[in-house]
Amino acid sequence: CHPVDAAWPDQPADRAVLRVRGAGIEVLDCVVGAASTDPAEDAALHLGSDVPVKKGADGWSFVAVHVVPGDADVREGDVVEVAVDPERRRALSAGHTGCHLASLSLDRALADAWTKDVPTDALGAPGFDALAIGTSRIAPWASVDTYRLGKSLRKKGFVPATLVERLAEVRAQVDTTLAGWVASGAAARIEREGDLLTSRRSWVCELPDGTARIPCGGTHLAGLDELASISVDLEVEEADGAVVVRMRTTCVPA
Repeated sequence: CHPVDAAWPDQPADRAVLRVRGAGIEVLDCVVGAASTDPAEDAALHLGSDVPVKKGADGWSFVAVHVVPGDADVREGDVVEVAVDPERRRALSAGHTGCHLASLSLDRALADAWTKDVPTDALGAPGFDALAIGTSRIAPWASVDTYRLGKSLRKKGFVPATLVERLAEVRAQVDTTLAGWVASGAAARIEREGDLLTSRRSWVCELPDGTARIPCGGTHLAGLDELASISVDLEVEEADGAVVVRMRTTCVPA
């Protein structure tokens, strides 16, 4: 199962069943858990937001914890098989792939909105997404990202009017770029440095404009040929004294 990471809970857990001694047990949730490997420390398993250390901390073991009903007939030492719902996995993978592509396309559309040099994204454009992102949520065949256009972003050189006053134009630019990428049928893959839950993983996509490589712990499609289209909607609102832009990305299967 893909476990939810409390530090950045963008992609939901897989829908799955544990098969134990011929019986199926519904997995209610799947989260990242951790326990100290120090014999002198408490060996309790901490779940989700209750994990007291950062993911990958030395002296700790990190695992995917499958949450099942309290009366489930499963015991320590049982051999189990995890059966993941393939259609939901594919739908979430599409949503996550679309999310990355939309963020790269948005960065490109806003390349002229900066008055200062800032770190660039995986394709070399100024990294608006990385600097302004507030929340990101993946859904089946979709995603929603929120960006805060506050004082700190303006200090970095971003001109909010370039986005807020040109919303329809920016959206059209984003959609045009996405259409070209989808039409290319670009191959994608996950590269990982090891087999541990904490091993560094990257999403890699061979786009016509170059190879995009983004650190990511989620799941993805194997190629853009699995999609018919990706499109975005952009909305602006005021929140806590700052302008917030919400980008909704929708993927259509091929």
